[in-house]
Amino acid sequence: MKLSQRVKPISYLKAHAAEIVRELGEGAEPLVITQNGEAKAVLQDVDSYEQTQETLALLKILALGQRQVEAGKVVAAGEAMAAIRGKRAG
Repeated sequence: MKLSQRVKPISYLKAHAAEIVRELGEGAEPLVITQNGEAKAVLQDVDSYEQTQETLALLKILALGQRQVEAGKVVAAGEAMAAIRGKRAG
């Protein structure tokens, strides 16, 4: 289902809060809430929210790694392993 088909005014949220929460818990698509005709919030179930946050965290780690590569802040794998082994032996 397209998100554009799940747009409701805040008055709908107020009148149907329990039903909306139940639907979201059962796997319904996120719901866009509008106020004065403008999108103001997105409601989604907790599992989907947590998955989105984990995905964003991984993307941030990848972007950070890419910036480090571009800045030349890299070490060859063999050198890194040798350094790790050296610290264990010491």
